[in-house]
Amino acid sequence: MKKSMLVLSVAALSVVFLFAVVTATQQAADTMTMESKLFPTHKKGLVTFTHKKHNVDYKIACADCHHVYTDGKSTWKEGDEVQKCDVCHTEAKAPTGADAPKLSKKEKIQKYYYSAIHSNCAGCHKDLKKEAKPTGPTTCKECHPAK
Repeated sequence: MKKSMLVLSVAALSVVFLFAVVTATQQAADTMTMESKLFPTHKKGLVTFTHKKHNVDYKIACADCHHVYTDGKSTWKEGDEVQKCDVCHTEAKAPTGADAPKLSKKEKIQKYYYSAIHSNCAGCHKDLKKEAKPTGPTTCKECHPAK
């Protein structure tokens, strides 16, 4: 009987410990640097994103930025795993020039990291500016520090 209680206690503590580890890994850092392996070099300085300020101070819901699309609808909900943007937006930047395919804005956002990030982040800031609401940076130099 004592042995089975000991095994049960160890199992219960293991579950509690595992839950704590999983919860801790889901917590986002207060700030993060927007960096992707898709860009081996950078022409501009990397953007430092204030995650906590956006989520807590500005009350922006997790699902406003984090998403997983299934049949054209976002199925991501708070508590789901958060993946880096370049897991789904798998190409760096849409091709330009006369030979480039003609892509819609939606197609660019779906495939290209650059388009997705700029549409989501800068797009939100510019929308707030149009509404005469307080906003974050809206120009390249305001987001990207000098190198």
